[in-house]
Amino acid sequence: MESKVLVMTFKNEQGKKVNVRLGNVKEGLTDAQVANAMDVVLSSNILLTTGGDIAAKEDAQIVTTNTSPFTVK
Repeated sequence: MESKVLVMTFKNEQGKKVNVRLGNVKEGLTDAQVANAMDVVLSSNILLTTGGDIAAKEDAQIVTTNTSPFTVK
């Protein structure tokens, strides 16, 4: 089974990286859509980290994971 997660990386006020992960990513997601979503997170000031508020966008990527379960019964 394959799953995709959007990982958006920000920097907090102390300059440390903070990852926000979103599952069930739709196909065809564009750079502009991801950048816009990250801007909303920044402007809404909805996240607080141990290093303070989110202060800047760093990068974003889609991580694809393939899982192959075993039958052990």
